[in-house]
Amino acid sequence: MTLLSTKEMGQDQTKQQIEKGLQLYQSNQTEKALQVWLKVLEKSTDAAGRFRVLGCLITAHSEMGRYKDMLKMMFLKCSVLCWKFAVVQIDTARELEDPDYLAESYLNLARSNEKLCEFQKTISYCKTCLNMQGTTVSLQLNGQVSLSMGNAYLGLSIFQKALECFEKALRYAHNNDDKMLECRVCCSLGNFYTHLKDYEKALFFPCKAAELVNDYGKGWSLKYRAMSQYYMAVAYRKLGRLADAMECCEESMKIALQHGDRPLQAQCLLCFADIHRSRADIQTAFPRYDSSMSIMTEIGNRLGQIQVLVGVAKCWVIQKELDKALESIEKAYEVAEGLGNKLGLLKVHCLCEGIYRAKGQQRELRNHVVKFHECVEEMELYCGMCGESIGDKNHQLQALPCSHVFHIKCLQTNGTRGCPNCRRSSVKPGFV
Repeated sequence: MTLLSTKEMGQDQTKQQIEKGLQLYQSNQTEKALQVWLKVLEKSTDAAGRFRVLGCLITAHSEMGRYKDMLKMMFLKCSVLCWKFAVVQIDTARELEDPDYLAESYLNLARSNEKLCEFQKTISYCKTCLNMQGTTVSLQLNGQVSLSMGNAYLGLSIFQKALECFEKALRYAHNNDDKMLECRVCCSLGNFYTHLKDYEKALFFPCKAAELVNDYGKGWSLKYRAMSQYYMAVAYRKLGRLADAMECCEESMKIALQHGDRPLQAQCLLCFADIHRSRADIQTAFPRYDSSMSIMTEIGNRLGQIQVLVGVAKCWVIQKELDKALESIEKAYEVAEGLGNKLGLLKVHCLCEGIYRAKGQQRELRNHVVKFHECVEEMELYCGMCGESIGDKNHQLQALPCSHVFHIKCLQTNGTRGCPNCRRSSVKPGFV
């Protein structure tokens, strides 16, 4: 047997084992799939095969958010493990001297940092990936890169750039007939409009994702169905349709438990808690928040921690335990400030405004009112036509081509010859 045929034989065996792992993973036999892939990583000398299996491991750990006994190191967070695999994958890509592999590696590194809520690093790695143009595979990755970058901008509450990225990702999905990418983008758009309190759009987009799963998702991972159901649950709760919210959240949680998806389990527990709070069932809400916070802390989801702390604070407000509410708010403020999540800071100031008004503490009240409006101005969370805040209450919104968002009623009433926000920002200080 020649050396070449031996090498080819090894490559075939590696490919077969990777496919075996994928079949196990798709059928929710997660542990067996990981064992197969880790064995390939340990034994294979085929650099291309190692690269592919690292990609599988990155995706699996990213989706599950679970600890794994790896390299004799017990109880490492999945997101950290994912980051370690991504770094190894970049080294493998450099060994292969292939720009397509390198672009994919930087995308996985970006995704890993996104899971860790390291949003500035995510954006930086995404930009590096986008600069690696000229090859077919790299260009095909651009939709996924745009989605990851959009999620990072949303984490930083930079809404215009987030929407620009989501719309780019959606165009790539349509141009490449990539239904899985379209499904993921629709869920992110649902999340985007939830933040801005256009709850009709917040429901429309995950419903569209659920349609894609029903029409095309027979061979997809169950995570796509679970993801769409979760975002539908969030929107239904915001719309006051609590029975529908509970049904969707239960469906999502069932799949998350089957799939070992710890991040989604944490989000579902948060949603359950919020539903119980909306029903004024505070005693049932509190343990759900505690369970969610435990997992959020374990996996490093700081955005989720802010949401939990804000939810807990609202529960204390309902019970008129204002000092306990302020304790939760202070913790939420620290996490949001460290993360650079401006929307989290805005929510803190809004809650504090109500609490200090109830306590009759005028100085603190004025301080938070001022900071609230500073956050609105900084994030451009206002309609450039009527001047009212966006995200203050449920309004139908419409984005212009520049991705600035306005009330639909203002656009219908006044029309537009261009974006008022863009015109305003183009006027330089000193020329006003």
